[in-house]
Amino acid sequence: MKADPAHQRRLLDLQATDTALTQLAYRRNHLPELAELDKLDGELRAATDETVRAQTAVDDLDRDITRAERDVEQVRARAAKDRSLLDSGRGGAKELESLQHELASLGRRQSELEDVELELMEQREQAAGALAAASQQQSEVRQLRDTAEQRRDESLVQLSEQEEQRRAERDPLAAALPGDLLALYERIRANTGIGAAMLRARRCEGCRLELSGSELAQVRAAAAEEVIRHEECGRILVRTDESGL
Repeated sequence: MKADPAHQRRLLDLQATDTALTQLAYRRNHLPELAELDKLDGELRAATDETVRAQTAVDDLDRDITRAERDVEQVRARAAKDRSLLDSGRGGAKELESLQHELASLGRRQSELEDVELELMEQREQAAGALAAASQQQSEVRQLRDTAEQRRDESLVQLSEQEEQRRAERDPLAAALPGDLLALYERIRANTGIGAAMLRARRCEGCRLELSGSELAQVRAAAAEEVIRHEECGRILVRTDESGL
């Protein structure tokens, strides 16, 4: 293939723009905020799970306390009824004695139930503290995530602006090239990532390999319009004053 040397040199400008676009795409996919968000997402899930567990524990204890309070109230009501009967003096001696025994039993039962209620209330206080701590942790992690997400969005906006600028630079560069030369460049770039490279000091800037003596002889003998490709990497070699020929 033959192409105007000026068009061949313009390939270097096009490649520089494409390299910049590739670097921007890499930065987009490897923003530090993305890794930070992944980490914070895991922490937020863990904090949310802990908050749910703590809330469940509080809810369970609230139900247990309500049940204990109801049991105590039932015992108190029964004791009050028995005491009223006992105080009235109605009934035989055996019946009154039975009431006294039952009141003693109810007193012990009430004491036991009140101890259980007190223990449950102490557990509830501890559970409420754990819930408050878990909720605080969840809130703090969510705030960190929101901040990281905002930074990510700001970085993406900046990258989009840079990409838009680079694409605006690329379009006229590509449009000014002959179709067959551009097609060859695009095909090579799709396979290797770099379609054209400068031959600088007898070295291919694409693969960083120095040309052999026979390769250099062929390049020296080739007309300026001849499109040269490196035998090792297949990229278009663009000759300039820095080629060392």
